[in-house]
Amino acid sequence: MRVWARTRVPARVLAGLLACLCALPFTVLGAAPETGLAAGTAQVEAAASSGLGPRQLAIVINDNDPDSVAIGKYYRERRDIPAANVIHVRLPREASLPLERFRALKEDIDSRLGPGIQAVLMVWTAPYKVGCNAITAAYTLGYDEALCRDTCAPARPSPYFNARGRRPYSEHGLRLSMLLPIASVDKARALIDRGVISGFRLLPASAWYLSTSEAARNARAVFFPRPGYLASKRLRIHRVRGDAIEGVDDVLVYQLGKAEVDKLGSLRFVPGALADHLTSHGGELLGSSQMSSLRWLEAGATASYGTVSEPCNHWQKFPNPGVLLRHYLDGDSAIEAYWKSVAWPAQGLFIGEPLATPYPKR
Repeated sequence: MRVWARTRVPARVLAGLLACLCALPFTVLGAAPETGLAAGTAQVEAAASSGLGPRQLAIVINDNDPDSVAIGKYYRERRDIPAANVIHVRLPREASLPLERFRALKEDIDSRLGPGIQAVLMVWTAPYKVGCNAITAAYTLGYDEALCRDTCAPARPSPYFNARGRRPYSEHGLRLSMLLPIASVDKARALIDRGVISGFRLLPASAWYLSTSEAARNARAVFFPRPGYLASKRLRIHRVRGDAIEGVDDVLVYQLGKAEVDKLGSLRFVPGALADHLTSHGGELLGSSQMSSLRWLEAGATASYGTVSEPCNHWQKFPNPGVLLRHYLDGDSAIEAYWKSVAWPAQGLFIGEPLATPYPKR
């Protein structure tokens, strides 16, 4: 991973982020006192309702891909998605979608969506990028052409970063998007099932934040939540130094910086688990010299994130651990919490089951 000189953050932006990252609004038992950005997760206004629901989600199925058709049908049934929210398209099954073809796709999708649709799920593995942009970011924020001249440069900021509210399109003019990749039909069905059952009951779980031996990939370690036990959420938070965890059977969150993550087969993820690794090409689902974010889903996570082109190690291009955890624990769905956690998401691919909500508002 290429190292980028530290980005200068405007004082007003830094002040706002510091204010957000001041403290958890729950009792933390056994937490070591800490100061600065690492002292807590993002504080946001609690919402009156849980995350997005099936009636606010559109699903897009590629009729050129039999697996997309099969999994799209399964997803609609499991999540009770209204028939009017299902869109059929025909796309090549290649990693990158040409820009003009993408623009036509976006126009086609948008023309068929009502004002109540807040998010879109694309049900396929490929295409997953448009030039240097991830297809999810290009759809939600628009294609960032300037970034492709220098992918290590700062990207366009997302107005949804650490945002409040539960209606991204109604409140921010953005339809969130996520890709549901299909390593196999059986694995995709299992992924969907994990998302569906994630909110049935509160399970004891753990969140793991690792500072690894790959120093350039530890850019977001300063934002790791403080360790301790959140009694109301039955969640134990761990911050450790190491390159992997092993034999843990209740993983809800796992974030670290590594090109390859070992020992995934020894772990058990709880339904709704989020996991990602900070590296250059984690969003290359069809293979690269680094671990694909798809491996997280195959290991049992429910959603993940990875970049599709060299981002350099800007923390803003990856999920902010404190912001992600705070919104997820506050009742956001996986798609909302992940999107709210990335400040510059142009190169980032959001994947998984979008409606997973382990901490719904009751």
